[in-house]
Amino acid sequence: MNVAAFIPCFIDQFYPNTAFSFIKVLQKAGCTVDYNHGQTCCGQPAFNSGYWKEAKSLAVKWLDDFSNAELIVSPSASCTGFIRNNYSKLFSDEQSILEQVKEMTPRIFELSDFLVNYLHISDFGAVFNHRVTFHDSCSGLREYGIKSEPRILLQQVAGLELVEMGNTTTCCGFGGTFAAKFHHISTAMTEQKVENALKTGAEYIVSTEASCLMNMEAYSRKQKLPIKTIHLADVLATGLKE
Repeated sequence: MNVAAFIPCFIDQFYPNTAFSFIKVLQKAGCTVDYNHGQTCCGQPAFNSGYWKEAKSLAVKWLDDFSNAELIVSPSASCTGFIRNNYSKLFSDEQSILEQVKEMTPRIFELSDFLVNYLHISDFGAVFNHRVTFHDSCSGLREYGIKSEPRILLQQVAGLELVEMGNTTTCCGFGGTFAAKFHHISTAMTEQKVENALKTGAEYIVSTEASCLMNMEAYSRKQKLPIKTIHLADVLATGLKE
């Protein structure tokens, strides 16, 4: 099965090792992975900030970059959810591009959804001897619609103990530019989220979203708290050979 890897800006720039973990997992699942080195941003930051003209130019490039892909998979529910739900809004008055969006949308998947619901694979022989708690990102939970899928995958990891935190569906405070524009509110939300995670006794917060993880990791480091963050793909890739 041929899969095109869509690596979001956040992972490309800040967590490249997570991208490699993501590819390892797909290969373990039997996929042949293609990476288009020319791919860039999908346009979500511009769109969310109200710069729709700029978002459209990025979206056109993204559609061209992946137009020939059989399947498109990404380690981010945020970016895939944005493409699935908002490209049609960007091109609502451009019929030819809108048709392209409608044709491509069923081929776009977030990693855990693709593994669990499309490939029906949940065990990768991963080993992670730690207690963890899972963070449901706002975009993953509400825009893309995943909840059970990451947990199904984590439950198959040897040595891993998954403990749910309180108020698990509340925002971590990142919200893209929200964290910059409303810093004090964002920090208070992050504090609440991390404190809920700490109460579980977890050593790690796991999520599908690198941006959320960066936000919580920065807070935890600044406060010198005994908890770390890790992407789902990195957990699943433990034990897999290069």
